[in-house]
Amino acid sequence: MNILISGSLAYDRIMDFPGRFADHILPEKIHILNVCFTVNGLQERFGGTAGNIAYTLSLLGEKPEILATCGRDFDNYRQWLESLSLPLGGIRPIAEEFTASAYITTDLADNQITGFNPGAMKFPSNHSFDGLIPDDTLAIISPGNTQDMITYSRNYKERGIDYICDPGQQIPVIPSEDLAEMIQGAKILVSNDYELDLIQKHTGRSNTDLLGQTGSVITTLGEEGSVLRSGETEDHVAAASPSTVTDPTGAGDAFRAGLIKGLVSGEDLVKSAQMGSVAASFAVEVLGTQEHRFTPEQFWRRFDEAFK
Repeated sequence: MNILISGSLAYDRIMDFPGRFADHILPEKIHILNVCFTVNGLQERFGGTAGNIAYTLSLLGEKPEILATCGRDFDNYRQWLESLSLPLGGIRPIAEEFTASAYITTDLADNQITGFNPGAMKFPSNHSFDGLIPDDTLAIISPGNTQDMITYSRNYKERGIDYICDPGQQIPVIPSEDLAEMIQGAKILVSNDYELDLIQKHTGRSNTDLLGQTGSVITTLGEEGSVLRSGETEDHVAAASPSTVTDPTGAGDAFRAGLIKGLVSGEDLVKSAQMGSVAASFAVEVLGTQEHRFTPEQFWRRFDEAFK
């Protein structure tokens, strides 16, 4: 089955400051702030919503197509995706820009200062969907270029392609009428509980209204699992237990990958969400959003431990 993942591709450039920001910022001089922090080196990790979801799907044996943009510094990321045997035809290069990048500096008190350069993500990926068989395709619209998010939802509906609406951190910047239009007709609306509140406030829709516009609403609750609502039915799916908790960043994208794997394999929504929980449990065990590893045997062993 064809899997289309629109969203972002980004570098996460992570730095550790061996001190505390507060010791270097004078409150009475905050209006003329000018500080410099010497860090203990830099780590570069691959990230972005589309890249993260595609990565975990590759661990699950799928080869989804990424619909995103990249910049002139994309070579390392391209080689990484090629090593995973992921198709690159849906990635549009923007020669005059850098790939989207987050520069994250963390101090000893776990305070963070982040600068985000959208770079190539400012441009739409402009993918063509000619030749796709609707009944053999599932798409997810994850946070990325807002024009893509709005346009692709319209394209999917026009072509009869099922899609998952995952607006995430782009909720505040998408016009309310466009966000409501994206949700209308989606197979699933997926978000965490905080994002669901934002969606309701931004669109003026209640939970009941949202359920009338989309097939199902999935709300992730971190270590408390997820809630699935479809019509009059509500199911709670527990979180799978990781061997250790190191970093929750990326767990949501891993959950979406497991969910998609279940759906394209013909599983019902509950089992698909359970697969999402298992995928997320591996992601929280390591630092970074594309650093976790598991074999099919390890995945299904943990699934059986959690849900059978």
